[in-house]
Amino acid sequence: MINIKTPAEIEQMKRAGSISKAALRLAGTLVRPGVSTIEIDRAVESFIRLHGATPTFKGYGGFPGSVCASKNEAIVHGIPSPDDFLAEGDIISIDTGATFGGWVGDNAWTFYVGEVSEEVKALCEVTRDCLKGGIEQAVPGNHLGDIGHAVQQLAEKHGYGVVREYVGHGVGHVMHEDPSVPNYGKKGRGVRLQAGMVIAIEPMITLGDYVSHTEPNGWTVVTNDGSPAAHYENTIAITDDGPVILTQDETGPWCPMQGGER
Repeated sequence: MINIKTPAEIEQMKRAGSISKAALRLAGTLVRPGVSTIEIDRAVESFIRLHGATPTFKGYGGFPGSVCASKNEAIVHGIPSPDDFLAEGDIISIDTGATFGGWVGDNAWTFYVGEVSEEVKALCEVTRDCLKGGIEQAVPGNHLGDIGHAVQQLAEKHGYGVVREYVGHGVGHVMHEDPSVPNYGKKGRGVRLQAGMVIAIEPMITLGDYVSHTEPNGWTVVTNDGSPAAHYENTIAITDDGPVILTQDETGPWCPMQGGER
């Protein structure tokens, strides 16, 4: 069942989104060669709790971290570890979630560790543009297929793979609500969008083939061919005035990190 939020509830959700985005911004400032993913995780958890929220991911389905930290060929759900260090040329998707006042904010960004190859940088830039394109389609009267089509056509135009098994989702009092929000689809197909829906749009795009598998830890999803993957996400409210990004902090709608405007 899709839970429609009132305008007042959407306003309430902005605080959770703001904390989650600020936590993501903090994580980005820590990304550099030699840092372990557990250091980032601990800093984010402390930040979220300091602001009166709880880390949405911690304990969710048994997940041990406060962030998902997914390097290079890892698409999503990377587990932070004291033995997992960032190295020059890596990319890392960091996914943060904060629960505040009973509402969830959920977002992710892919960061460069030092200098990365032009090939990988292009992948990240296109994936970021896929997120923007998907958000533009999140208006009343459109369909979920319009969002997925916008993401898919841009990614595949550049020869990239679009992950099928993992998709975006509704967001509300819990992190994963109906509906599922695929990053592929056909225009005019799927659930019709209406004001009051709140969804996470999160393109997961690969440099090579999109086929993936889960590592033995039961969480980390990686590309079968070992190719790098990029992942970007925002929580969006669909309103009569257009899409509203709920995961933005007080300084503006995008994290000012690598790769241009956010």
